[in-house]
Amino acid sequence: MAEENSRSKKTIPPYMKAISGSLGGIVEASCLQPIDVIKTRLQLDRAGAYKGIVHCGSTIVNNEGVRALWKGLTPFATHLTLKYALRMGSNAVFQTAFKDSETGKLSPQGRLMAGFGAGVLEALVIVTPFEVVKIRLQQQRGLSPELLRYKGPVHCARMIVREEGILGLWAGASPTVMRNGTNQAAMFTAKNAFDTILWKKHEGDGKVLHPWQSMISGFLAGTAGPICTGPFDVVKTRLMAQSKTVGELKYRGMFHAIATIHAEEGLRALWKGLIPRLMRIPPGQAIMWAVADQITGFYERTYLTNAPL
Repeated sequence: MAEENSRSKKTIPPYMKAISGSLGGIVEASCLQPIDVIKTRLQLDRAGAYKGIVHCGSTIVNNEGVRALWKGLTPFATHLTLKYALRMGSNAVFQTAFKDSETGKLSPQGRLMAGFGAGVLEALVIVTPFEVVKIRLQQQRGLSPELLRYKGPVHCARMIVREEGILGLWAGASPTVMRNGTNQAAMFTAKNAFDTILWKKHEGDGKVLHPWQSMISGFLAGTAGPICTGPFDVVKTRLMAQSKTVGELKYRGMFHAIATIHAEEGLRALWKGLIPRLMRIPPGQAIMWAVADQITGFYERTYLTNAPL
């Protein structure tokens, strides 16, 4: 019994979860940056200049070149790497905190709370400032560098701090917290459920999922969040894109932005960019989990159990 309890308490340490997440983030960013650029342009398109995803992508390529589809890649890749490291590591810490002290088991409510906590933490520490810089870079139009207001991510961050104050880097923090907290609560809970239901995989059992199995679980887990949090994502983008130096701010906060967008553009506008989000987030989760599960699975098999692959 003592040996069984000892085995049941073995878990992957938070630092390994953080490493697996950061490596998965690098791969994901490199593959999916063009979809993120298109999503941002669609969300910022108030005049209806773009007719859809394909038209938006082709317009960007025709007017600005193919490289424009990777605008903001440096902050996006850095942001994803740090975000996933913090998300996976903090989720592991929160899960440990929410486990039953006697049985060592994590309840569904505890898993939800751990995911929400990880999402809030990543939103405040990493996501908001990096996405402000990324969105400011992505909304720029033009081929000539001298015509661009921001010359790069570092220059963009410096300009924002100089002109809007340090809090300018945290524009749109409220909807970002709501979006990320809800997303991660749903994603970690769904990923665990799909791993258990589809593949009979439990953490610490030494079973290493094949990459395609991780991709299916990750893809399915990544679908619910974008639909539920669409309005938060649109509002976040609008708040982050507006600059105090241009004049009076159009949106005064999260609720004012939601009301204004609904009044001026209709209810459907709060879900602008949903299709490219669904094209990016579920595949992104599939890629990230395929990498992360291989790393954590190797650790489980090597250090926690002697179970075969």
